[in-house]
Amino acid sequence: MKLSARNQIRGTVTAVKEGTVEAQVTIDIGGGQTMVSVITMDSLVNLGIKAGSQVYAVVKADSVMLAVD
Repeated sequence: MKLSARNQIRGTVTAVKEGTVEAQVTIDIGGGQTMVSVITMDSLVNLGIKAGSQVYAVVKADSVMLAVD
C-alpha cells in the first residue's frame, strides 16, 4: 500500500479501549513514546486490531497547533 501522507509511524498496539461507537487505540512507537488514535468500532473490527497488533499511524494534517505557558 502506498500513501501520499509522509508521516507513517510504525508501532505496536498496547491497549484498546472499546466504546459503543468508537475505540481508543494506544500505540507504542518506540523510545518510550506512545500515540493514541480514536477510530470507529467498525474499523477496529474490519482491521482486526487488538493488543499486540502491528499498525501504522498515518498522520495527515493541514495545521499543527502549538502552545506555551
